[in-house]
Amino acid sequence: MTLSFTRVTPDELARAFEDPEWAMEQVDDEERPYCFLEKAWAGIQYLLMSADVYVELYEDGDPIDEEATLMAWDAAMVAATAKRLGETPFSVLEPHCTPANLNEGKVYPMGTMWDADDLDYLRDHYPALVTFFAETAAAGDAAIRHFSF
Repeated sequence: MTLSFTRVTPDELARAFEDPEWAMEQVDDEERPYCFLEKAWAGIQYLLMSADVYVELYEDGDPIDEEATLMAWDAAMVAATAKRLGETPFSVLEPHCTPANLNEGKVYPMGTMWDADDLDYLRDHYPALVTFFAETAAAGDAAIRHFSF
């Protein structure tokens, strides 16, 4: 299960609700600005919540399609998320980033098999998330969150 965000304009986000197939085409367009968190999303989510940083990567947004694999993040939500992430360097998450914590939480994708080498996976993906939201917010744009099984 992977999670990604793709930048769209507010008008394009409105169109996405009317035409979910079109929205999926935008998510698949690698020419658009995007952030592909791969399977690191759940670990990052765990660290954010452990550090009391309210950003809900999976649950937030409004469903675009019936399965809610595509979720709409309007420009205001993107801006609020960019602000929170921008105020949260990875050093704030670091104290929660231990194999013991992640194993105890049975965090996807490793469940109870996290080790020290796996923590770099989370460290490596977090800056891309922060940058995506900062740049998307600076443009006044929205995003489509895609969850792939």
